[in-house]
Amino acid sequence: MADGRTRADFEAYVSARYGALLGLAYLLTQDRGLAEDLVQATLTKCWLAWRKVRADDPTAYVRRVMVNTHTEWWRRRRGGKEVPTDDLAAVAPAAYGAGSVRLVEHSDLMQALRRLPKKMCAAVVLRYFEDLSEAETADVLGCSIGTVKSQTHRALTKLRVDLDSQATTETR
Repeated sequence: MADGRTRADFEAYVSARYGALLGLAYLLTQDRGLAEDLVQATLTKCWLAWRKVRADDPTAYVRRVMVNTHTEWWRRRRGGKEVPTDDLAAVAPAAYGAGSVRLVEHSDLMQALRRLPKKMCAAVVLRYFEDLSEAETADVLGCSIGTVKSQTHRALTKLRVDLDSQATTETR
């Protein structure tokens, strides 16, 4: 294999990053089953291209494949079909990572994320939950840094309004 990339390298990468990848997939899909499917589909695509993936930063490539795969799925499904989901408060096992478990405890935030357009949701998840820079997020999403900035700004504004209106409703 090129660059000495072997099956063992891939297996070691998956073992080390599976929980984080599952957490990212859960934040993108907001559904436990879909998150697991998304990780598997992503890893399958990455395995097929593993020889070409940069050895020094495979996670950037894997994130991009995951976001693109999620976008492809969303485009196929938006033909009006509804997808059943579990109650979000009851999902997110420990394998999703500590950040994801904390998020599920704040189901208002998860519901507000679900109401965002997919591109905005992906920008917020990558910037604030995956802690990527604007440039890294732009690379994963395949857009400009300016688009990341505007999508993130609009998303945060919508989230603030959404969460404020939920808080106001709950206090009544």
